[in-house]
Amino acid sequence: MRQRYSPILIAFIFTLLSANAPARGDSYTFSLVPASGDISGPSGSTVGWGYSITNDSSVDWLVTSGLASDPFLNGTPDLIFEFPDLGPGVTVTVPFSPVATASCTVPPCGLYELTWDNGAPVGFVNSGNFTLSAQWWTGDPLNGGMFIMDATDSLAAYSATVAASGTVPEPSAVLLLLAGLGAVALRLRRRMSF
Repeated sequence: MRQRYSPILIAFIFTLLSANAPARGDSYTFSLVPASGDISGPSGSTVGWGYSITNDSSVDWLVTSGLASDPFLNGTPDLIFEFPDLGPGVTVTVPFSPVATASCTVPPCGLYELTWDNGAPVGFVNSGNFTLSAQWWTGDPLNGGMFIMDATDSLAAYSATVAASGTVPEPSAVLLLLAGLGAVALRLRRRMSF
C-alpha cells in the first residue's frame, strides 16, 4: 500500500528547508556624499552628490545595475554614476567633482549633478530619494562570474536648496563708527606720546 503525504505536510517541509537554505548575496550599503544628502548652490550653478557603496558579502560580487531619482524642479538633473562592480568586502567612495582631480580623471564624477535654472527662487528645495538597484554574482561578471539574483534596492534621501548668490554683506554702521573712533583714538594717543 502506497503512503500518501498531505499537501500541508509537503508545504511545511518545503518551507522548513527553504528557511534553512544558505542565503546568497548578503547585503550592501549605499550612502550619499555628503552623508546628510543635503547640498545647496545659487541659481544657475551646478551642484551634485557623490556616493559610497560597500559590498558586505564575503563571497559574492555586487553589480550595480540601475539608479533612479525622484523628480527635480527648477533645474536640470544629470546622471553621472558609472555603475561600479564591487568584489566581496570592497567599498567604493566617489565624491562629487565637476572638474578633474587626482581621483576624478574624467569629470564630472559622483552620482548625480543638478544645474539650477537661472530663475530658480532662493530657498527652493528639491528633495526625495535616489534608488540604487544591483545584482549578486558568483564572481567578477567580466571574468566568468554567474548571476545569482537581484539584490534588494537601496534608498538614499537627498535635498538640494537654492542658496542666495555670493553677495558680500555690508558691515553694520555701528561697527564702522566704532572702528573709525578707535583709529582716531589710537592716532591721538600716538601723538601725545611724542
